This record gives sequence, C-alpha cells and structure tokens, in this order.
Amino acid sequence: MVAKRIIPCLDVKLSEEGGMVVKGIEFKDLKQTGTPVDLAKKYNDQGADELIFLDITASAEGRENMTDIIKETANEVFIPFTVGGGIGSIEDINRTLRAGADKVGINTAAVKNPDLINKASQKYGNQCIVIAIDAKRRKPQKDKNNIEFENGEKGWFEVVIYGGRESTGIDAIEWAKEVEKRGAGEILLTSMDRDGTKDGYDNILNKAITNAVDIPVIASGGAGTPEHMYQAFKTADVDACLAASIFHYNEYTVEEVKKHLNQKEIETR
Repeated sequence: MVAKRIIPCLDVKLSEEGGMVVKGIEFKDLKQTGTPVDLAKKYNDQGADELIFLDITASAEGRENMTDIIKETANEVFIPFTVGGGIGSIEDINRTLRAGADKVGINTAAVKNPDLINKASQKYGNQCIVIAIDAKRRKPQKDKNNIEFENGEKGWFEVVIYGGRESTGIDAIEWAKEVEKRGAGEILLTSMDRDGTKDGYDNILNKAITNAVDIPVIASGGAGTPEHMYQAFKTADVDACLAASIFHYNEYTVEEVKKHLNQKEIETR
C-alpha cells in the first residue's frame, strides 16, 4: 500500500489586512482563522505531508493570485506546496511556480479551456498539475452517471465552478476521466455539499472518482474527525485527505490524525 497523505488547506481571501485564511460552510459565511504564513509554518512543524493554498475569490473577482503572499508562505514550508485560484493561463502557472509553489491547482480555467491542461502538463510535467473538481449532488438525469446514494435514491455529481457559484452541467465522473487523459497528475476533489460541515467526506463521490481514474485523488470537504479520514481511506481508496477547520481551530493536530490512522493500520508518511 502506498503511504497516505494528510494535507491541511489554506482557503485564502484578499482583504484590507492582506491575505487571510478563512473558513465557512459550502464556501459561504466565511470567518477569518489566521494568516497563511503563520498557519503554513504551524502545519509544516506538525508534520503535514503537503500544504494546499487556495485563493478562493481570485477567479470570481477576475484577478491574479497573491504572488507576494505565496512567496512569503513558500518560504515557511519545506513540504510540497500546491497553489490554486486565479490560474487561467501558462503565464499564471509560470508566475505561481516562480513564487515558490511546487504544484498548481486549476479549476474554473480548466473547465472553461480544457486545452490548458494539455499545454500545462506538456510544459511543466503532469506531476505539478493538480485539477481541482468541485462537485455537487443532483437529482437523476438520463444522460448522466446516476449513482445510488445512502438513502437509496439515485443521482449524479455536477461540476460547479467559481467557488460553487456557477453550475456547468458537466458530469464529475466524466470530467475526471477527461482531465486524466489530458495530462492531469492529480485530482483535488471537493464535495460542495459537505464543505465545512464536519459531517465526514462524501465517500460515494470519492469512490466514484477513484474507480474512474488511475491518478491520485485528494478527498476534500467534510472532515470533522480523524475517523472521517480513516473512512475515506478505507472505503473510497483516496490517496490523500485534505482538511481545514479541524486544524485551524486546533481541534486536532496533524500528529493526532496520523496516530489515529496508524493505530487502524493505515500507513501514513
């Protein structure tokens, strides 16, 4: 078994004070939880395997990402560092990597211009191209991959963009297959229904995607306890679990999560 990864996430919003890490529910009612530099240092020291920095309003606001803050944050971490948000071109990718990111996360721009995935993976290598997929449960539709949910009803998962503000009509399973073919090295999969709820990951979504692709999948949205991460690894076979709230509010440390997983025979890095 490949060792599993634990990845804290910094959802960053530009404010008058600069870049602030925020957290809400389904990307709404955002509350400040600290600065990206301070939190990045904390998680690096706790033994996080990687760190993800998401500029969550850059695409919706039509601006570049926070290069200066990315540089400051990158200087504090010695683990793989992924940056997403506001990346819509090869130039954006180049600027972000030069600022200190090891990988870039592309979401809205990939949906709007899928050829960007091909160009980016060819230029920089698929190991540093992470495609972020935000998915939302929908009622069954004839031309979609309808799956049985926990309550016995069926439905499908729709890709949403601009931080969940816009629907696309795209089936998340088909989109995952396409991004893999186009050269994505990894998928960051967020359940919009579970984001910030602490009710556990949507493992029906996670399993549907891990079954559909061979590239690593990072589960995101809903982490409330280390047990939730265990369930995602055990039942959905994801490669990594991302969490924000439980780490930002000091409910658990990365060490505590890894100890729980190791006790249940899930190997971590």
